Amino acid sequence: MKVLDIQCRHKHVFEGWFASEADFLAQLSQGLVECPVCGDVSITKRLSAPRLNLVSARADAAANHDTVKAAEPEPTLQAAWMALARHVLANTDDVGDRFAEEARKIHYGETKERGIRGRASRGQTDSLLDEGIAVTSMLMPEALKSQMH
Repeated sequence: MKVLDIQCRHKHVFEGWFASEADFLAQLSQGLVECPVCGDVSITKRLSAPRLNLVSARADAAANHDTVKAAEPEPTLQAAWMALARHVLANTDDVGDRFAEEARKIHYGETKERGIRGRASRGQTDSLLDEGIAVTSMLMPEALKSQMH
């Protein structure tokens, strides 16, 4: 099993587990490796050193404790975003391409009020906002939409 540190073009860092380097490259070339935060499939492998559990390595790390580390996306922020995305998915109805139509029906009292999600074009979104219907965009990675094990 090969565990790789990988990131998308938006600098979201995550781990990927692959059977081999060849398996990683094959999945990458087919667009099967997706950022769990934003759904981006433009993925690069980060440099990573093998983990060695040596006493001298720990001593060297302790001696260099004041080394400045490069800024990376805050893991707790990514975790909070993922929790929000899961909450939205669990507590809204997916109306697909009928989003604008359903939002109007709810706003004008033609159907019961409920949380919905779906797809709308930029023009549809602008029209909804012009009508005073509060909507927001939120990218939902495909990986979250399916059952995760």
